[in-house]
Amino acid sequence: MTPVELSRTVLHAVRRAVDDGELSVTVPERAVVTEPGPGGCGDFATTIALQLARPAGLPALRVAEILCARLAEAEGVRDVVVTGPGFLNICLDQQVDPVAGLVREIREKGTRYGYGDALAGQVVELRVPYEVRAEVVADAVARLVATQGGRATIEHGEPVNLRPVPAPEDPAPLGPDAARWALLHPAPHDRPRITADHLIQRESNPLFRVRYAHARIRALSRNAARLGFCAEPGPVGLGAPPGAGPLGIRGRGGGRRPGVPAEAGADPFGTSASAGGRSLLGALAHPDTGLLATPVNPDTCLPALGALAHPDTGLLATPVNPDTCLPALGALAHPDTGLLATPVNADTCLPALGALAHPDTGPLATRANADTDLLPPENADAACTPATAPTPTPLLTPLAAHPRILAVAATRRAPDRLARHLVTVADAVLPLLPCVLPVGEEKPSAAHRARLALAEAAGTVLAGGLALLGIDAPEHL
Repeated sequence: MTPVELSRTVLHAVRRAVDDGELSVTVPERAVVTEPGPGGCGDFATTIALQLARPAGLPALRVAEILCARLAEAEGVRDVVVTGPGFLNICLDQQVDPVAGLVREIREKGTRYGYGDALAGQVVELRVPYEVRAEVVADAVARLVATQGGRATIEHGEPVNLRPVPAPEDPAPLGPDAARWALLHPAPHDRPRITADHLIQRESNPLFRVRYAHARIRALSRNAARLGFCAEPGPVGLGAPPGAGPLGIRGRGGGRRPGVPAEAGADPFGTSASAGGRSLLGALAHPDTGLLATPVNPDTCLPALGALAHPDTGLLATPVNPDTCLPALGALAHPDTGLLATPVNADTCLPALGALAHPDTGPLATRANADTDLLPPENADAACTPATAPTPTPLLTPLAAHPRILAVAATRRAPDRLARHLVTVADAVLPLLPCVLPVGEEKPSAAHRARLALAEAAGTVLAGGLALLGIDAPEHL
């Protein structure tokens, strides 16, 4: 049962209660289901009882009790629990996988996932002033209206009914994609920023995060095909790296500089830390993230690093061969495991590892302090390993909400709702991506296929949403 199907089940329970005379309300158009909040339980929760309490003239708890009995009888629902002032917490049957069901629905509908009939047969007249932002917003609204079965006409002249705050300057120098994002992402009553920030390829740029997430997902699909497996909906596994940022990079913990995971896990590049969790690659770590600053240049570094670099990405991936690599890497490899373990000897290793230097400062010539600078995070045991993937719940909620967001954006003439929703989807899927493909000698499994299917579903939503905003969804970035 997908969240969309569960929403229909909740509405059906309301309709039955109205037909039986226990509730005297107008059945709402939709029922929002999300993951349970603090104090909740089960797989999903809904606030429909609180929403209907005032129109029904009953306490929210009484409305929840009326709906609880009917929801518990629905197919695919194992149990319903009322918590708080009237939250309905729904437990699905064990054989029901909401993630797989939602992924199958998105794969079946493609970029038309989320299309509905909220404006079926209606003609929406948009009258806008001669101003660039108004023109761009009207164009996006027309696309959104079409997703809900309606048709929009755009005219100029008074009286206008769509007048967002004008842009302070011409956005054309930003290019078509960044210019449209700069005009559409802010709410209509907010003044847009026409600055070069929209072109910066950094985590602080929402447009970059959205397009980067889509490009990463497309790259994962291509690499999976080279490894001989494809996406297949199913259980994706559990476990999330603590403190992971929007790009899947572990953040700061306990006021220390970020380090690399201890023996219990592996960092996003697939390398291992020493026993006791000391630093690896010492001074070559990025000063902000503690991760390797730039990819290995296979042409210049592979002869020195042997099989150290991943053949596809150029990033450090496989254990060091002590017999062939120790001469170049000094004491870098752990003598027992062959994995990267001790700080780099700056005198002997920097010449061989030149391509790993920080792009701004060049080769870092000093050794990191293994005792104070690159300590592991407190919860290193919970790090994301090849056998586990981040929990899908943060991603499941925005994917399930996509149809509702499209309907709201179309009916309220607010493409900014869709733009911000795409940022939410991107931020939710990025931490999953490092765990999609097998690492090292690991073979592709059902979990890898399921994670790839979930990631591709998010990519479909991102591509469809960007297209509705008139922005390109890149295959490569």
